[in-house]
Amino acid sequence: MHHTGVALCQEGYVVLCPDALCFEDRQDSTGRLTNGNFERFEFLRYVVDGKSMAWKNILDMRRAVDYLISRPEVSPEAMGCYGHSMGSTFTWLVGPWEPRLKCLVGNCCLPTYAGIHREHMLHCFPNFIPGLYQYGDTYDVAALIAPRALHFNFGELDKGSPIDEVRRGLPIIARAYESIHAEQNFSYFIQEQTGHVLSPEMWQRTRDWFARHLRN
Repeated sequence: MHHTGVALCQEGYVVLCPDALCFEDRQDSTGRLTNGNFERFEFLRYVVDGKSMAWKNILDMRRAVDYLISRPEVSPEAMGCYGHSMGSTFTWLVGPWEPRLKCLVGNCCLPTYAGIHREHMLHCFPNFIPGLYQYGDTYDVAALIAPRALHFNFGELDKGSPIDEVRRGLPIIARAYESIHAEQNFSYFIQEQTGHVLSPEMWQRTRDWFARHLRN
């Protein structure tokens, strides 16, 4: 379901799949913290320093873009970003800060703080940015990607992104695009009776969105 890097390579894209901090080869070098505890440790370490783990993730992804555009086989004018689950969080987090990304797709993750608090959800640490909620919710961050191309896929039954909150937030993003006459650059798809997955229909819409905005 998630061999998306290989699938995009097979379609002719140059793809980079960087390891996120606390995952894969970027786990605790001491071996003391396992089973997700290193992510908790790093998040709290950044908070104590008056920083945000989300910002560290954003910086890492911007460095990934730096590397990609240094490659002779990469077109700097046709850069995209795709992510599923926490990768979707990374996508809408980096989008406002990285104008070199012309097309973005988030799959199955736009949890709102309102939904997280209501459902008592222990979500991925990059979702939590100290002090942000006084200014807006997560969909307000995603709206800052406008006018660049942005598409979201959601599963109606995905408990990680309560669908009532998703439906409340998407029109706010849409209005941001409409306000600058870029409504054609925002779309979303909610699949009924579907959970936290990358379904064939979601993947097809992802492929179509990239083809539309990166190959024209």
